[in-house]
Amino acid sequence: MYLLGCDIGSSSAKASIVEIETGKILASDYFPKEEASILAIKPGWAEQNPEDWWKYIKSAIKSAILLAGIDGRDIAAIGISYQMHGLTLIDKRQEVVRPAVIWCDSRAVPYGEQAFDAIGHDECLGSLLNSPGNFTAAKLAWVKENEPQIFERVDKFMLPGDYIAMRMTGRAATTVSGLSEGIFWDFAAGGVSTKIMSHYGFPTDIIADIVPTFGIQGEMTASVASELGMRASTPVTYRAGDQPNNALSLNVMNPGEIAATAGTSGVVYGINDKANHDSRSRVNIFAHVNHTAKQTRLGTLLCINGVGILNAWIKRNVATEGLSYEALNEAAAAVAPGSEGVTVLPFGNGSERMLENRDEGCSIHGLNFNIHGREHIYRAAQEGIVFSFKYGMDIMNEMGIEIKTIRAGHANMFLSPIFREALACVTNSAIELYDTNGAVGAAKAAGVGAGLYKSTDEAFASLRKIGLTEPNPALAGAYADAYAVWKNKLGE
Repeated sequence: MYLLGCDIGSSSAKASIVEIETGKILASDYFPKEEASILAIKPGWAEQNPEDWWKYIKSAIKSAILLAGIDGRDIAAIGISYQMHGLTLIDKRQEVVRPAVIWCDSRAVPYGEQAFDAIGHDECLGSLLNSPGNFTAAKLAWVKENEPQIFERVDKFMLPGDYIAMRMTGRAATTVSGLSEGIFWDFAAGGVSTKIMSHYGFPTDIIADIVPTFGIQGEMTASVASELGMRASTPVTYRAGDQPNNALSLNVMNPGEIAATAGTSGVVYGINDKANHDSRSRVNIFAHVNHTAKQTRLGTLLCINGVGILNAWIKRNVATEGLSYEALNEAAAAVAPGSEGVTVLPFGNGSERMLENRDEGCSIHGLNFNIHGREHIYRAAQEGIVFSFKYGMDIMNEMGIEIKTIRAGHANMFLSPIFREALACVTNSAIELYDTNGAVGAAKAAGVGAGLYKSTDEAFASLRKIGLTEPNPALAGAYADAYAVWKNKLGE
């Protein structure tokens, strides 16, 4: 028997097949092969057609089943991961009434800010654990005010993963985790936020049925099963946004555990068992996949815009032409920690939430024309990225998250030994690297939701650790000194 995991991203949709007994990944595929288009009718807008997501994931599922060489009717359960914060609107016939407003669309910022002021900062942060910001609730408010004829047709709003689950099962449903990422969930009251619903004037029946993150959420219809070569009534037993799901894929479930990514931008996602918030709203807090009324498990999400994009810029514009990332890392390794006084602030990719929405820009400090070369900038850039992670993790520490372990996939900046060494030393945390992805994590989580695994520990027992970087006490002082210089340049 097998499990199917689906990951609905803004670039592509991916499907993975996992064997239940061994946890082995049998096959994965994604569509489209070229990056999916994003509609930007006006500056700051970003939309996609939900029907395209459905088309892509159907192609990925059929291909993954074929590559795995299995009978699709032997798939026991389905899990879904999806791009967070998107707004999908359907009418009573479950038909989409307008393109989805996706995560990177910024049109609703004023609506979130106005709600933050009107409801009250303390009330929002204490009950909602975020400012309404540019999340799903604010996007829905934009539609209500600017497209009233469309809003009148809306029966339910859904997140992207909710939409895919509905296409599979015919049931419109969502989760507490999903509602929290849309800023509809009041953690203090333990229910949908009456203040948000009242402030924006949303009817209460616009919210879909609430189902558990793990459990029977719906069963595949006969028509969809026939099209995909699967069994009718195959259950969807798990769904979560991409960042909570990435944490789950790394088996990050308990307080003190951290999941990190470091691609173009970077994310640090830490688990807290206390409903604490940052009074300056520098991070976002959502219900983690294992959060329940009886067990508080909150995911604190820190996003840093200037991460791998800085390293890529250095490679294109500073490094010798044709220099590979491996060669760049080797050159940087010849320089001691601290980069002999060169400091880089990596914030050149827009305003940073953890800096209270300041746009600092990227800057290089301490450059001496007589002693410094390109290799110093190579290293200082990576250290600057690491120090931005450390700065954000210090915010998490202030919120009561005691960081013990950082887990990540073996990809992007985590491929760099310098990055891993600096991060381990400056945070005094072990960094564990794993071979996994979001679709695989969603598949294994589906096994938990279907009762085929007793726990997430059993589901992820086969998770393969491929690297470990531990703090080096001999270098800790040098990195601590360099971080102090970095904070000083930041004005802290």
